Parts: sequence; structure tokens; C-alpha cells
Amino acid sequence: MNSRSDEFSNAASALAADGWCVLSNLLEPAQTRALTDECAAMHEAGQLQPARIGADRVASALRGDSTHWFDSGAMTVAQRAFSDRIDALRIALNRELMLGLVDCESHYAVYRPGAGYARHLDCLRDNDARVLSAVFYLNQAWLESDGGALRLYLADGSSRDILPQAGNLLLFLSAQFEHEVLPATRNRMSIACWMRQRVLVADR
Repeated sequence: MNSRSDEFSNAASALAADGWCVLSNLLEPAQTRALTDECAAMHEAGQLQPARIGADRVASALRGDSTHWFDSGAMTVAQRAFSDRIDALRIALNRELMLGLVDCESHYAVYRPGAGYARHLDCLRDNDARVLSAVFYLNQAWLESDGGALRLYLADGSSRDILPQAGNLLLFLSAQFEHEVLPATRNRMSIACWMRQRVLVADR
């Protein structure tokens, strides 16, 4: 447990300094594999729906993935293992960075070969609830030649490509980093997750 606590401290330090980081051992390999198998099976069974964008949840050519949102009241064993670890990370980041994160929302995402997601921010219009974006990758034995990197655009004008290798978790500040998903040559699977703050609605 100490090694994971240390890893969370390192993540907090990286987020404070750079606004983003990659963790490599959020889950045990068997837990990651269970999520990979479950996501693939749900996709093959047609249980993922074409993704939509914005607060109004409209279809758009900007993104080509299909998704399945996790239901907090009906999670599978595999989903619960992920949710519990993400919640532990949320609590640790709150403790070290005082971010005011109150909950998380997550969904499976599958991009078929050739599909991507155009450059965008994860913040919804007129809603700053999303503070941290997290992407947990489920692709076993992924190669650079498979494509499918998430391209993160940095403040200095450069970019960083993160390959969607199983077991890696990318974290970044939702309001600060534009990013895109590049097309891949095989199905690309992940869990997209957002850690959220409470939004206070002012009287008008």
C-alpha cells in the first residue's frame, strides 16, 4: 500500500508542476485484463452506444467512439475495482492539492479502426464541474505502429503523444489541456473518467 501511496504523491507533485502525468500501476494486471475482456465483450454484443458531445448530448462527426457509462448502482466486479482505485486517487489528490473533488464519472470508450476524436477541451460550456480528466487504457500488447495515441497539447505550443497501452492512466487538468485521439489500425479501448467538483449555482 505504501508504494501506491507514494505513487499518488508523485502524481500530485506532477499535476502541481505540469498539470498532467501518467501512472503505470493503478490496477493489478489481472484487474486490467478483466476490464479489457469486459469492454471487448460489451462492444461485440452491441452494448456500447455512439458517443455524443456537449451538455446537450448531440451526435457529432468530431468524435467516432462508442461508449457505455458506468452505473454506480449496478457496477460489475471489474468496474468496481477500477472505481474504488480511482476514488482512492481522488481522495489522495484532494488531500495533497485541495482540489475539492467530490465524485467521478466514467465510461468505456471504443474507437473502431480509423476513428478518432478531434482536438477539444473536456470542459462543458458554462459548467466547470470537471477538474481532472483521466484515461485508463485497456489495449493489450499495443504497438506504436497501431496508432491511436492521445495527443496532448501543452502550454508551450508543443504536444505529447501518449500511446493507449493497457494499464497506463493519463491524468490532466480538464480546463487547461486541449487534446485529440488519433486514428488507430485496430480497436482502441479505454475508460474515460472525470473527477468533478461541486458546482454552485448563483441566484439570478
